[in-house]
Amino acid sequence: MEPIKIDITILKPVQKVWDYYNDPKHITKWNFAHETWQCPSSENDLHVGGKFKNRMEAKDGSFGFDFEGTYDEVIPNKRIKYHLEDGRNVEVDFHEIDTATTKVDIVFDPEKQNSVEMQRDGWYAILNNFHKYVENH
Repeated sequence: MEPIKIDITILKPVQKVWDYYNDPKHITKWNFAHETWQCPSSENDLHVGGKFKNRMEAKDGSFGFDFEGTYDEVIPNKRIKYHLEDGRNVEVDFHEIDTATTKVDIVFDPEKQNSVEMQRDGWYAILNNFHKYVENH
């Protein structure tokens, strides 16, 4: 299956976008696709070989899972590459458009259970949540 690509432009400097994307105290505020979900905990050891673990849960407690991976490449304010526990790869690139604008590109390998459209929509919903959080804080 082809990797899925999504992107968003955020009207904030790349350093702030990078920090809010990677700092657990911020991750828990934006890392969910819908307001009926939450990210109650986040751990992030941001270096090559380091791991991250984000807890994703329905607010009503009906379902939850850990989203976990290991970093393969970390270039501060520029790029993160990691692989998930199931071996799928993810790349996140941070492009400084100008001093107040950053474009975030994400490319990820789809999983097999859900449609490509559903996966794209879910990841984009989380990225859009991130966008709103960064611009409003």
